[in-house]
Amino acid sequence: MRLMAADVAKATNGVLVGQNAHLSGVSFDSRSIRPGQLFVPIIAERDGHEFIADALKAGAGAYLTCREPQGRTAVVVNDTLQALLQLGSWGRTKMDAQVAGRVVGVTGSVGKTSTKDFIAAAVGNQLRVCASDKSFNNDQGLPITVLNASDDVQALVLEMGMRGFGEISRLCAIARPHIGVVTAVAEAHTERVGGIEGVARAKAELVQALDASGTAILNADDERVAAMRGSTKASVLTYGTSAAADIRMQSCDLDDWARPTVTVTTPWGLVSFSLAVPGKHMAMNALAAIAVAGVMGLDVQLAAASVREAQLSPMRMNVIRNNSGAVVVDDAYNANPSSMAAALHSLQSMNAKRRIAFVGLMAELADPEHEHREIAALAQRLGIELVAVNTDAYGVAGVDLAEAVKIGRELIEGDAALVKGSRIAQLERLVEQLTS
Repeated sequence: MRLMAADVAKATNGVLVGQNAHLSGVSFDSRSIRPGQLFVPIIAERDGHEFIADALKAGAGAYLTCREPQGRTAVVVNDTLQALLQLGSWGRTKMDAQVAGRVVGVTGSVGKTSTKDFIAAAVGNQLRVCASDKSFNNDQGLPITVLNASDDVQALVLEMGMRGFGEISRLCAIARPHIGVVTAVAEAHTERVGGIEGVARAKAELVQALDASGTAILNADDERVAAMRGSTKASVLTYGTSAAADIRMQSCDLDDWARPTVTVTTPWGLVSFSLAVPGKHMAMNALAAIAVAGVMGLDVQLAAASVREAQLSPMRMNVIRNNSGAVVVDDAYNANPSSMAAALHSLQSMNAKRRIAFVGLMAELADPEHEHREIAALAQRLGIELVAVNTDAYGVAGVDLAEAVKIGRELIEGDAALVKGSRIAQLERLVEQLTS
């Protein structure tokens, strides 16, 4: 999005210091800033003001600051994060006419990033779409996504994360979505909201933000999500395997790598598609994307053809065949009990002689001991070897990264391995070792 430094000052109630400047987009990361962008220094573990000089050296056209300006073009504000939220709201208003009816908010305890990616693919072959990068789903990421949309954007697909009550409401106040997708309510961030019912309340903030002209797209197979029908003024469409679902999965056949081929009944006709990633749960995410395309009035057949080509964010059920011929499923980005169970079922569906899951800690659970032991029991029932990396929470002796690498390098052709854990586990390091 093109904007002027004076626009930034007006939108944020800030003071322009230095010359007005033409800007194109916004970044809070001085390491990846592009020439002409506005740099927003966020105060977190590190104070982003320390990197203003680096951002200017990299070509930033201006910067926000709540400190003494460091030269060039600056906009002085009271709080840089609050100013970013205000600027995001201004940017969303600026594009109001061109994205009318086509702003999508996506939330859920599991699957929201992959669902966002599938929606971007389903819509993107018929409209110019801007979607959240990776997991840009919070107070920093969502306004950045809006402000980095192209000037001719026709649709926005915005992921919305939740680490407490009120966060999704705040993001909706900026995004003003017309369509809200809720994928699931599960044991994720439960310690922050008092359990799974608190998760449901927090996720429902998305559908509560929709007005009567909007559409809530809800997972019919999740009773807590389906119950959100009563929380919204918007029209409701449901998707899933339930006979009552508006977008219903009729069949789902998995190949040797557990990649689904799906037939779906929809209000817009029968649709079939295949996915390049494994897991029936991924097919469910793609169903939501077909629903979004239909609500937007797009050709659902073209949308279905596009989901196979979707570029999913890194570390989401990415299948890699290593040099030994073994299959490694990289699902290392994050984990909670529901997503871990889905990934284990996908691994069990693969045509393999040996199946092994390298699992890391699942963080921010209300009852971590019970939830980790349940996953260990599920793996045993499915005939999957469980290797716990840097944790004893699963009730088996944990191994360190070096030992996990040693075990993984014994895999041969015909073996399949899953690598999954919460961000804190950083199991992408193991994936790198097993696939290099």
